[in-house]
Amino acid sequence: MAGSSLPSSLLTQGGPALLFSSSNQVSEAKCQLVVTSGKRSLVRCLAKKKISFVDQILDYIEGGPKLRKWYGAPELLPKDGSSSEEDDEAEEQEEDALDGVKDTVFVTDGDSDVGQMIILQLIVKGTRVKALVKDKRKAMEAFGAYVELTSGDASDERFLRKVFRGVGAIISPTEGFLSNVKSLKSVKHVVLLSQLSVYESSGGIEAMMNSKAKKLAEGDEKAVISSNVPYTIIRTGKLENSPGGNQGFNFSSDAATKGSLSKEDAARICIEALSVIPPTGLIFEVSNGEEVVSDWEGQLMKLMQRQKK
Repeated sequence: MAGSSLPSSLLTQGGPALLFSSSNQVSEAKCQLVVTSGKRSLVRCLAKKKISFVDQILDYIEGGPKLRKWYGAPELLPKDGSSSEEDDEAEEQEEDALDGVKDTVFVTDGDSDVGQMIILQLIVKGTRVKALVKDKRKAMEAFGAYVELTSGDASDERFLRKVFRGVGAIISPTEGFLSNVKSLKSVKHVVLLSQLSVYESSGGIEAMMNSKAKKLAEGDEKAVISSNVPYTIIRTGKLENSPGGNQGFNFSSDAATKGSLSKEDAARICIEALSVIPPTGLIFEVSNGEEVVSDWEGQLMKLMQRQKK
């Protein structure tokens, strides 16, 4: 069920209890009481353990089939990934009904590392999620019924009209999608994760390797800025596979060109950006650094004020 929070039974049934913390880490509960017949009972104590959000994603993907069995999620699509005509009609009717309700977040690349992290965090927050993926069957195994999955071409207007029904915000974690979209007027807010500053500062062989990605990033930023839709462009430093939540941040004007950013932290910033819709647009650079952020809404407001100067 896209848009609903994870069932409470997910935290206790079929294995160690998962506790989601604000630092995007998962820890196992210390003890769990299992009642047996008669007067006997067994207390099972588990060693405390913390794993990174990336490991959480892997665990979640591997647990997909069990989650569907526990919570009555629909079975996998046919092997070719197609659905029946009846399902298509029901889906269209549901989307028509939701067309006036803009409470869904659309993630443009649900297959990417950052895209998966964004989706999982949105699920935990109880947000209704749509995601564009290349492999719907694999994504279904990962997210079950918690995400509405779709596949298609960004240049296909009919496809986009269907996808954008009910969508209030778009998060684009990788370059190449938004520049192909002819109109974004149906949404209220676009959040773009951009590494344009990294590509522009690269040289030599690295610059040659990044040339295609640079053009896509430039196209995406240009499309968002000219869309007349409120936007937030987050220009990050080089994205790293390091654990998130362990470092602070740097929001200086050259942060992206000189620093790097954990993918987990990048995903979190994208989600935090949804809470503040700029009047027109906000562009800022960020990398991991020393500044601790406890109030993201206040931080984003501060960045908007700085941009006006």
